[in-house]
Amino acid sequence: MPMLNNAVKMAVKPLPRRISIDYLSVAASLLSAAFFWRRNQRASLAALVGGGTQLALSLLTDYDGDGMKTITLEAHRDIDVGLGAMTAMLPEFLAFDGREKNFFLAHGAVTTAVAELTDTPQVRRKRRRAA
Repeated sequence: MPMLNNAVKMAVKPLPRRISIDYLSVAASLLSAAFFWRRNQRASLAALVGGGTQLALSLLTDYDGDGMKTITLEAHRDIDVGLGAMTAMLPEFLAFDGREKNFFLAHGAVTTAVAELTDTPQVRRKRRRAA
């Protein structure tokens, strides 16, 4: 599963940060939790964990850079990469399979792709120094 995230990470190029994507991810997780509840409660719990984690990350991120919130945009990007890997591994951790597992694999890959497509000033500086 992490190999898929690494493949996506290498395949994408940075784009400007889109804040609304984080909240779409939270909404997708919470809606899937409701959808999975009757069929697979472990998958529902995993969706709640992933959605809750993404929501907490979004609420704690200092998007405008005024220093009023805890997590910088650059750190948010790095945490999103880890969150994508965590999302993809939740089916293994909670021991469930089927269509629900495919949702988590896709959601983890999309989270990783969005994080890698994000271009912040700090990331740009790191890339210039590496080149």
